[in-house]
Amino acid sequence: MFSEANTALLTFLFYTVAVFLLAILSNRVAKGKEFVGEYFLGSRSFGVWAFALTFAATNASGGTFMGFPALIYTHGWSLALWIAGYMALPLVSMAILGKRINQIARQSGALTIPEVLKARFHSERTGLVATSMLIFFMFFYIVAQFKAGGKILTTLLADDPIFQSIVQGTGSLVAPIPWVNQADPDYLVCLLVFAVAVIVYVVYGGFRAVVWTDVMQGIVMFVGVVLMLGLTLYQVGGLESATKQIAVMTPPEFGEGVLRLPPKGDAKPLEQDLFIPKGMWIIDGDQVVRVAESTVIAAGFQHAEPIRLLRLTTESERQRVRDSVASQISPGMELQVEVEKWDAYQYGAGQTGVYITNPGPSETNSLGFLAIGSAISFFIFWPFAATGQPSNLVRLLSFKDTKTLQYSVVTVSVYYAVIYFSLVVVFCCARVLLPGMEIDPDRTMPDLATHLTRVAGIPWLAGILVAAPFAAVMSSVDSFLLVVSSAVVRDLYQGSINKNASEAKIKKLSYQVTIVVGFLAMCFVLNPPKYLQDLIVFATGGLAACFLVPLVLSLYWRRMTSTAAIAGMMGGTLMHVVLTGWGYYVEQEFRAFEFLGLNPFLWDLVGSVGACLLAVLLGPPPESETVREYFSE
Repeated sequence: MFSEANTALLTFLFYTVAVFLLAILSNRVAKGKEFVGEYFLGSRSFGVWAFALTFAATNASGGTFMGFPALIYTHGWSLALWIAGYMALPLVSMAILGKRINQIARQSGALTIPEVLKARFHSERTGLVATSMLIFFMFFYIVAQFKAGGKILTTLLADDPIFQSIVQGTGSLVAPIPWVNQADPDYLVCLLVFAVAVIVYVVYGGFRAVVWTDVMQGIVMFVGVVLMLGLTLYQVGGLESATKQIAVMTPPEFGEGVLRLPPKGDAKPLEQDLFIPKGMWIIDGDQVVRVAESTVIAAGFQHAEPIRLLRLTTESERQRVRDSVASQISPGMELQVEVEKWDAYQYGAGQTGVYITNPGPSETNSLGFLAIGSAISFFIFWPFAATGQPSNLVRLLSFKDTKTLQYSVVTVSVYYAVIYFSLVVVFCCARVLLPGMEIDPDRTMPDLATHLTRVAGIPWLAGILVAAPFAAVMSSVDSFLLVVSSAVVRDLYQGSINKNASEAKIKKLSYQVTIVVGFLAMCFVLNPPKYLQDLIVFATGGLAACFLVPLVLSLYWRRMTSTAAIAGMMGGTLMHVVLTGWGYYVEQEFRAFEFLGLNPFLWDLVGSVGACLLAVLLGPPPESETVREYFSE
């Protein structure tokens, strides 16, 4: 008889096996074809469904299914304004750039975005600058996806006894290793498993495997979100009921404090260590407190070391926890909570209605999460920033004809509308079903999937629902790994170091680079920032700041020069890095400073456009032969 955890895990394993079978099949289809064009671009042969779903799935990354839900849960309905611009992405990206960039890539034989810029200006220097910027920002993207994959597996495997025994052994093994020992052992194990799985199937299958799995993963994401929407609305009693409950909620409070056993006269001394896991609820009188990091009360002691704690401030949330958690500590072992001071949210503390109105509560910003000016800026940010992503742009090189592009614009638009609207509804309602997820907001999606299916009495379905965010992560990280490896191998090595490299050498180096990049990403994300979405926004904004303006002007403006392209890439990148550094200095958070209340991406574009125009005005005109090659008279 399978337990709830095992049935969900079994379903998830079936999905994972299907991914690897597609990679094996892709590898067989690729045999006999020219390696570079097939491995990095699938021979430019994809039709509507393959092209549309690989484009959609690549964008719907760990940010969509992990970072975005975390922000919805933490800040409420304001996230509908925050994400609304994403609906226009297909019109901006595919419709404006798709046909033109595909033409130039086919004409020049380019397989990567830096190679497109290099061919457009016949300038190796332009290609090298583009490659360097791509590798830098894309690495942050890969790191974010690795964190998401590790968090998802942590939730799925949490109740499996074999996994727990492995976690305990891993914790003891890595205890003496600096940096590694700072990660939670369960997250460390899952991160390693995820990294190995993704690297293996990307190395083995290449771009065609990525596209085929993207199609399957795109379907899984769509079905998973629709199922979650139905289960969530049913279990909260409908959207109206959920909204009424959310309207009376007030933000929680955080504090650093001590968990203490009752006085010795009231309880027996501990004969062995008492482990208190992260996420445990402690009910101490009227207080309902959640443990934000694991700790231990050692045998013979009365209290643990100080740790971070969360306290609920809404009575309906406190009552839900009291009803669902009879006692997570063995009888007679009730704990007492000692906190000198509870820290309230900077905006929204003690206020009802903050989760259903703009700007939404914020733990660190006294103006709230999303001022209306920022909301308008994000409507511009998402479609245009995503348009400038090399992982999206490289897909525009792979469709087979114009009709494919036209049908795909409609397909992806509908897909995004359903996905993102559903996610806003689901994770606003999650505040009612899962109190206290602020201790680890990026786990909200997988934890909610597990909760919904357990309450519904169909635990095996959790495997499919958890597969949705996992599919999103895999469909993004595989694409990003290929983009980075193609930049290193095709643009740096073959383009500048060894132009006559053999196919066997390119093939071997492609595999090695993919493995090394994956390993480095895993090491960097052992101790990630609290919000995965911070990494996503930084990488998205940085890539768009670097590539969007120079690429658009290169495709459509005759007077554009290689010097201007380089100036535009450097100007946008410098503006983005400076604003991010200033934001970290001012607010102590990894996010860019909003000068005049506007999204930093707008200032990035100003920097990029200004640098391009200045270079065109002050520099020499473009070579006439280059202009004639790509612009008909």
